Amino acid sequence: MIRVSAPQKPQFGSVDDVAERLAQVGYLASTGVATTVYLADKLGKPLLVEGPAGVGKTELAKAVAEATGSGLVRLQCYEGIDEARALYEWNHAKQLLRITAGQGQENWDATRDDVFSEEFLLPRPLLTAIRREDPTVLLVDEIDKADVEVEGLLLEVLSDYQVSIPEMGTVTATRTPFVLLTSNSTRELSEALKRRCLFLHLDFPDADLERRIVLTRVPELTEALTDALVRTVRVLRAMELRKVPSVAETIDWGRTLLALGLDTLDDDTVRATLGVVLKHQSDAEKAAAELRLN
Repeated sequence: MIRVSAPQKPQFGSVDDVAERLAQVGYLASTGVATTVYLADKLGKPLLVEGPAGVGKTELAKAVAEATGSGLVRLQCYEGIDEARALYEWNHAKQLLRITAGQGQENWDATRDDVFSEEFLLPRPLLTAIRREDPTVLLVDEIDKADVEVEGLLLEVLSDYQVSIPEMGTVTATRTPFVLLTSNSTRELSEALKRRCLFLHLDFPDADLERRIVLTRVPELTEALTDALVRTVRVLRAMELRKVPSVAETIDWGRTLLALGLDTLDDDTVRATLGVVLKHQSDAEKAAAELRLN
């Protein structure tokens, strides 16, 4: 069960290679993003990506996986997630059936060795990513929602890319995964975890980049309509809303207009489709007042 880790060959040749290959799968990366991804890959270090919801943090991990032909393993964090859900656990029901079936037929040592074997192990995302021999992107999504104890567990796993299973031995990665952690900054992460990672802050793109992103995802839109969409969304983001529109919602708005056969973004259109980008009634009312929609 003990495996020896081998040196990892970088999957990107240069910063330009990162930008080009991400663009080929529909993710338009700035020079800063492409540089940080390249360094994380080259140095074999985890990448911590912070920023508001909806700026493309999770999509970056998916794009890296697609661009490199890697498998994507995702650990979605939430309040109360524990080691069993993040790392591994034993199939207790199956173990109990095996113990019951072996009663009176074999000694306890043989039964114990059997029930704590591969057949009864339930790998969770961290162990799954460590054990994969093919190229892998491990996405630890919304790490700020997990408890500090899970953050500590993650730090231990990422230090040596190995997992200790007391009943079976130590599993060490034969191929180090590309690790990307995302955070919406709902709580401060530990300095120890930050020291272990390269850091990237993602914010909403500037107007030019967002236009390019929308046209990449919804190429049927006219440039004039795309410009109007992006300008309107940027006005909405400047308001004090409970939830500002994400880039994904800008794209959804463009697809909505296409589905309705609309080619202009006038007051009537904004009023009828505002629910695509604003998800709280108070936000919709504030936007309607500030945009002077009757």
